[in-house]
Amino acid sequence: MLLHLPMEPKQGKPEWLGPGAILSRMSDEEVRTAVEKAIDNVPYAKGINNHMGSKITGDERIMAVILDVCRERGLLFVDSKTNYRSVTAQISEKKGMPNLYNDIFLDDVHSSRHIAGQLRKVQEFLDKKGQCVAIGHVGINGKLTAATLKQSLPEFQAKGVKFIGISELAYEGPSVGPGRGVTLP
Repeated sequence: MLLHLPMEPKQGKPEWLGPGAILSRMSDEEVRTAVEKAIDNVPYAKGINNHMGSKITGDERIMAVILDVCRERGLLFVDSKTNYRSVTAQISEKKGMPNLYNDIFLDDVHSSRHIAGQLRKVQEFLDKKGQCVAIGHVGINGKLTAATLKQSLPEFQAKGVKFIGISELAYEGPSVGPGRGVTLP
């Protein structure tokens, strides 16, 4: 389970993110406090993932604070890759943390047809790269994602795909054993 932390996007109103969002106008201490509070509210999370956040993941100062808190708490950070100029990979490397990022959003459009199409893209990605980090959501909208994924499982299994958690990928590296692997946080 990942904590889906709201972060300021490049476009849109920060107020849309709700309470607890990480904003570019925050001081280092405010960022740290907000991240720690969010983690305390989801004590079983294995890591943090940005919700939106295209502005924040491009901000070295703020991402350094977020990643420091993750490291101190023993948590992963998975970059949704909402910003192609994200600095998360470079900072993670400097801090000796795994560099994890989203390859494919499964349910960025809420329809079973779209999710099934995204799962086909996962398969294509696996054919090229051998592993894939795919992000899907939980909650009310997650029911459709889970149902569509469940329908697709036999096809993936027939092709030797192994589903693993993101922490297994982070700590055991890209080699996920026989077959190809897809991770779902």
